Amino acid sequence: MALWLLNHLSTAALTVLVVGGAVTLSVAGSLLVRRRFPSLVAGEHNEMVGVVLGMFAAIYGIILAFVIVTLWEQLEETRTTVDTEATDVSLIVRDAASFPPGPRARMDKAVHDYLHAVVERQWPHMRNGTARHSVTAGQIKGLYTALQDYEPATESQRVFYEQASTMLNDVAAQRRDRLAMAHRQLPPLLQVLVFGGALVIIPLTFLYGIRNRSMQLLFVGSVAALIGFSLLLVVVLDRPFAGDVRVSPAPYMEGSLARFWEGPRP
Repeated sequence: MALWLLNHLSTAALTVLVVGGAVTLSVAGSLLVRRRFPSLVAGEHNEMVGVVLGMFAAIYGIILAFVIVTLWEQLEETRTTVDTEATDVSLIVRDAASFPPGPRARMDKAVHDYLHAVVERQWPHMRNGTARHSVTAGQIKGLYTALQDYEPATESQRVFYEQASTMLNDVAAQRRDRLAMAHRQLPPLLQVLVFGGALVIIPLTFLYGIRNRSMQLLFVGSVAALIGFSLLLVVVLDRPFAGDVRVSPAPYMEGSLARFWEGPRP
């Protein structure tokens, strides 16, 4: 459900849906409780409710902060992995420039096939959280084959060949990490704590009696809005390849790799 929302709604629309929905339901719930239990308006139980609410809010705030920071670090780690993979592919291309025309052309073709398979075929799967190793398995094998079929003849070519071999091993490792990150999501236990905690804290605010109805609704709505924004962050950051705040495949089409997206296939 979260993936569908991220892939079909903008961040602005999600904000209205999540935050606006949380505030609307909270205000409606507060009005309902206020009408059903008018004695709460006097605030006779505010001291007890305040203690319980403060304790729950402190624990929930720590959990929520930990989850958001962890998800943000994972998003940055994913961006770094993608950037590093693209950089290593571009370095392979630069090293292959020292090869003779035949091996260089085969290497360029293998790089072209790999880049297009990653961006055009594998990226949509990662966006849907169903990354498949098989989508680019043939292309990564093609890179190895193009490199293994070449025998350097000079010392200079041998140096660049060794560098390209090292970079290709790094690309294979980063590809595996990238695909693993596409499957990564918040563990079920933390999901229960994050979303279940909101279902506990927001109703507790209904029990805090304030004689002025507008002030009480402002209090309840503010708490709901803060929690709603926090939950929105969790939803948006949990899937690094989906939504507006997603990791882009642009690094595979920039710099020395841009020529593989221009003109006919090599």
